[in-house]
Amino acid sequence: MFRFQSFPIYLEVKIFIKECYTLATKFPKQEQFELASQLRRATTSILLNIAEGSTKRSAPEFNRFLMMSVGSTAEIIAILDIALDQGYITEVNYQRFFEKAESIAKQLYGFSRKLKT
Repeated sequence: MFRFQSFPIYLEVKIFIKECYTLATKFPKQEQFELASQLRRATTSILLNIAEGSTKRSAPEFNRFLMMSVGSTAEIIAILDIALDQGYITEVNYQRFFEKAESIAKQLYGFSRKLKT
């Protein structure tokens, strides 16, 4: 087992990815290779950066990857904003995914603070 596989945030993001992939399938056909694809890539990027960062030799290097994960989380919020504005998702779905993304970002910031100590 790689150490990142035991991180609580890693496990939570895996669930979030599954949910975002499901949400992306509900976007209109014309968005499957655009916005839906970008949503899938952004959510996957969170997980991949956690995994890659955990292999780095120093806390500052790992932290840099955690901050890239935070950036991908912000990208998801922007995608959700667009999807809501375009009518691809409901306000209820928007709020649900927003809260999950916000929780993930807070946990990533917390993990980052822990690395700095």
